[in-house]
This record gives sequence, structure tokens and C-alpha cells, in this order.
Amino acid sequence: MNSPHWHEQMRNPLTNELTNALTNQPSNQPPNQLPASHLLLALGIVAVWGTNFVVIKNCLAAFPPFYFAALRYLFALLPLVFFLPKPKVSWANLCIYGLATGVGQFGVMYYAIHSDISPGLASLVIQTQVFFTIGFAMFFAQEGLKRYQAVAVGVSFIGLVIIAMHTDATTTFLGLALVVFAGLSWGIANTVSRKAGSINMLAYVVWASAFSIPPLVLIALMFEGGAGHLWEVTLAASWGAWVGVLWQSWGNTLFGYAAWGWLLSKHPAALVAPAPLLVPIFGMGASAFFLGEALPGWKLMAAGLVIAGLIVNLFWPVLEARFRQRF
Repeated sequence: MNSPHWHEQMRNPLTNELTNALTNQPSNQPPNQLPASHLLLALGIVAVWGTNFVVIKNCLAAFPPFYFAALRYLFALLPLVFFLPKPKVSWANLCIYGLATGVGQFGVMYYAIHSDISPGLASLVIQTQVFFTIGFAMFFAQEGLKRYQAVAVGVSFIGLVIIAMHTDATTTFLGLALVVFAGLSWGIANTVSRKAGSINMLAYVVWASAFSIPPLVLIALMFEGGAGHLWEVTLAASWGAWVGVLWQSWGNTLFGYAAWGWLLSKHPAALVAPAPLLVPIFGMGASAFFLGEALPGWKLMAAGLVIAGLIVNLFWPVLEARFRQRF
């Protein structure tokens, strides 16, 4: 632990699992199986991330994309940076994580959702992060890819190919390419956060946010109207838009990525990384309900293939173990 008072000051009475996650309690679970409590935590994270795509689309009506991302990380940084000590990890690690998530993942994805891809499809295409995360883990950490995991990734990839075959007025090839790049950046961030080891992941996310803000602000000043225009946008934004910014900062960044980073530090990447493949279910469902996004058959087929891959990856070890016990 980086702070001896963290356990007492930041205990969350709503869930023991989140408390254990943020205090880095050890896991004795076999390496190829997620314990039920960790699976529930992963599901909570992806539910927050999935429904967040509706919030993103609404907030982009008030804020330019890169300025919106800068605000997200500003409120993730402040005021917690004054209360959480710097985690015991190199500045380079924090910098790479901050740039990958802040600029490469969310800055680019916000830009794509603004005009080049629908929120529901973005929630599906961003799951290319799974392939990048597993690939980086195999290359850098020598983590093997088991046969059933390869099958799971292949099935999910077919779903993403179906998306690429159905561009229209609401989704362009540029939008697809940008969100795939965001998935690559997410994969980089996953790999870097795992290299950080067993540390206070909330402090890690907070301190890394300091490296996200300067490039995002610079891009916003250069390409989104300059300081005067951004100040006008700030003053004109509704209270609902500001609630959306705070939700991005606290719900998605502080809770989501701190808990997600903790899961990655405790389990092999090939086991944990596919969990966000559930994000499209929440993302497409929320986009259809709140934004009226159409759900034609090809979208449902693509989402079904993605989720099928997730189910194979997460539950095959359990089913295989039970089968062996019986026979």
C-alpha cells in the first residue's frame, strides 16, 4: 500500500469487492478462472462503460471532443491528486498510460463519435482492444494463448468484421479506423498498467491523468476554436453537460479504470481482457433506448458473435473442469 490510511479513509460501504480491489487484497484463485466476486466486479465495470456511450454523445453536443476529454481528466486529477500519494511506479509508466488513455483512446474516440460513428457501434468496435491486449501480453509477458481462447477471439473478430462491412451515413470508414486506433491505445494502456504491478490503482489512474491533460488542451486550442471559443463553450454548457463530465471523470475513469487495472494486475490478460466485450450489449441497448439508434439484424448478429466469444473465454475452464469431474 502506498498510503497507510487508505483502507480507513476510502472504504466504500456499498461493496466489499470494490474495497478489496482498491486496497489490493490478494487473490488465491487459479490462474485460468475468474472468481465469482471478480466476475461481478468486471460486469459492473462494463455496465458503467457501456451505458456511458449515450452520455458521451449527449455531452459532445455541448463540448468539442478533445476539450471534453481534457475536462474528463481534469476532474479525475483534481482534487484527489492532493490526497493520494504518487504510486510506486516510474514517471514514464504514468506518462505512457496517461497519453494512451487520455489522447489515444478517449480523445480519438470522442472525435469519432462526434460525427463519424454511432455510439452503439463505437461501443462494439472499441473491443478490438481485446486482440491488442492479448497480443501485447503474448509478446511482452510470454503469456500463452490457449486453444479455447483463440477460438473465442476468432468468433468475436468475425462479429467485428460484420461491422466493417456495413458503413452508412452514420458510420464512416474513418470512424471505424479511429475507433480501432482507440482500441489499440486501450491495449497499450492495459499492458502498461499491468507492468505497474500491485499498486494503488486509484492513485495510479489519478496521477496518470496529469499526463492526459496538456496534450488534450493543446489539441483543443489548436483545432477546436482557440481559448476564446472554449471559454464561451464552458460558460454556455448546461448543468446536464457538466454532470456528464463528472460522470466521465468519477464513474468511468476513477471507478472503472482503477478497478479494471486492478483486475489486470491479478489475472492473465487473455482471461480478463475479453470481459469488456459485454460493453456493446449495454452500449447498443442504451443507444437504442435513449438515442433511437436502429438495431437491424446485422448489428444483432455481430453483437451475438462478440458475446459468444466472451462466453467461451470466460466459462470454458469452469465447464471443462466440471466435465472432467463427472467423467
